[in-house]
Amino acid sequence: MSDAEGSEGGEEEEGAVGTLVLEGGVRPAEELDAEEVQRMELGKVDDVRKVAKLDGSKRMNDILKEIEKYQANPSTPEQMAMPTHSNPEYNLIVQANNLSVDVDNEIMVVHKFIRDHYAPKFPELEQLVTDPQMYIRSVRALANSEDPTKVNLQGILPPAIIMSVLVTATTTAGQQLPDAEWKAVQRACDLADRLEEARKKIFMYVSSRMNILAPNLSAIVGTTTAAKLLGVAGGLSGIAKMPACNVHLLGAQKKIAAGFSTITQKKHTGFIFQSEIVQQTPPEYRMKVQRTVGAKCALAARMDLERQRRDGSYGQQLREKIEKHIDRLAAPPPSKIVKALPIPNDGPKKRRGGKRARKAKEAYAQTELRKLQNRMAFGAPEEEVGAFDQTKGLGMIGTGKVRANVGEAKSRAKLSKANKLRIAALTKAAQSGTATSGTATSLTVTPVQGFELTNRAAAAQRVKEANERWFSNGTFSFVGQKGTNTKK
Repeated sequence: MSDAEGSEGGEEEEGAVGTLVLEGGVRPAEELDAEEVQRMELGKVDDVRKVAKLDGSKRMNDILKEIEKYQANPSTPEQMAMPTHSNPEYNLIVQANNLSVDVDNEIMVVHKFIRDHYAPKFPELEQLVTDPQMYIRSVRALANSEDPTKVNLQGILPPAIIMSVLVTATTTAGQQLPDAEWKAVQRACDLADRLEEARKKIFMYVSSRMNILAPNLSAIVGTTTAAKLLGVAGGLSGIAKMPACNVHLLGAQKKIAAGFSTITQKKHTGFIFQSEIVQQTPPEYRMKVQRTVGAKCALAARMDLERQRRDGSYGQQLREKIEKHIDRLAAPPPSKIVKALPIPNDGPKKRRGGKRARKAKEAYAQTELRKLQNRMAFGAPEEEVGAFDQTKGLGMIGTGKVRANVGEAKSRAKLSKANKLRIAALTKAAQSGTATSGTATSLTVTPVQGFELTNRAAAAQRVKEANERWFSNGTFSFVGQKGTNTKK
């Protein structure tokens, strides 16, 4: 391929808008954008057949004849249970669904043609009556009469709109149409009626057959969207074999071109996004909901492919789950509950007990020294330490006696029997007379040997034993000393 051909092909791809269609699927009909139709200038077109060519075409006639044939002789349940690629009525359902899209496009164009040609007669009517079908019926009823206020519009328009139309008709600046112009408007109204009849016939047929072919899928997204999904996916087997996260992309535009509907201008949106259940969801939740609906459609398609739950009850259950999910998403956040204050507890507060708790209390307990600092003597100045503004009062530290910190009796640890006996023995030994003073020493100073290491307790014990041995039973009398004179 040459560079020129490659560039031309690239330009064609850039200008084209593609739709995601699986192998074996049928490309769906493209919907016209309402804004694009509004920009059309059809006032200079003298015949509606020049812009609306679908009515009477071979394609439309063949499809309508096939629909009448299958309505007269519907397929048996065995034939409907056949795979979609071998079921001739399935192809007709897809073609009829695409034809209904083309019919809707034609009705929009015909409506625009009628408005442009009837505007010189009653220019305010298109603002008063916005519905296309009501507008066409109103034009047929008002016709080309000189006095529109004498026309009976009962049964064509609601009473409130009838009053607005009659009041506006008395002040309108419109002029009566020429005969040729009015005949063109009449032909366009007749064409719109025929297209509306064909659309209703196609819709009734597709709805009835889709409820048999895919009842569970139709229960979730409707018969029209279900037919579109089957058309681009190549049947129920295509949707059933597809990952659930990709189902909502069926019918998505590969490239968004200018002038297309705002419905298709979002990325990663397809036929499911245009379904009724998604469009009724608040806009901020539609992207989330379409993924949920796509996943449920995959489950429903698998159930339909297995020919189970043919009454559509499974699809109804899935739709109810989707609606509950939408309600949860759209529900306001729960309001904060202001909790009341707890009832005050008058009883004693629970405190931790045990050895560890007692140790912690003793470690952080107030000492006797701190208690004395917190006291002040009456009528006496307090002694302070420190300098300048960094001074501390001593309270009664200098006057009182510091007592030892004695723990509470109830917080004291319980002693075992062995420890009690041991403490009693130590106390008894300390109180006995044999106990030596803590300041006693074994060093003795003698004139001969100097410092001498002696055992004073042992020496005293020997003296005591000797006295008891020699002097315990006798008496001692003092007679006198030798070498002394006594006076007579």
